Amino acid sequence: MMTIHTKALGDLDIDERQLLTFQNGLIGFDKFQRFALLDAPQKPYFYLQSTELTELNFILLDPFLFRPDYEVDVPDELSQALGMKQADDALILAIVTVPPEGGTITANLMGPLVICRNSRQGIQVVLSDPRWQIKHDVMAELATSRK
Repeated sequence: MMTIHTKALGDLDIDERQLLTFQNGLIGFDKFQRFALLDAPQKPYFYLQSTELTELNFILLDPFLFRPDYEVDVPDELSQALGMKQADDALILAIVTVPPEGGTITANLMGPLVICRNSRQGIQVVLSDPRWQIKHDVMAELATSRK
């Protein structure tokens, strides 16, 4: 167990299995490589909390919950670099934006996080598929996917 300082939840004791390493950081935050994956109080969201900078915290969501047709093609060399041996080793999460004044909750499906469950190594990839944009309306697409 270790204690981390979080922006949203204060000080938390976490299991070391919750720690992730992004060797290249995240887009726009490349100097921060160590994060903890936390359950957010609001299901089905997660927090990705930097262990290096308390103020750096992202809200994440499983994109397949609202876009069952979502596809992330992870190149073999990237899968190997992350330590993946099979497709089930990959955890795919999208960064969510929640406007502070309320409004539309969006998810970035163009730049998903790909995390190897075993090695706990991750990377943010940029997809070129024109179906996936930076801002997908989560609630609207959830309503559409349930029809």
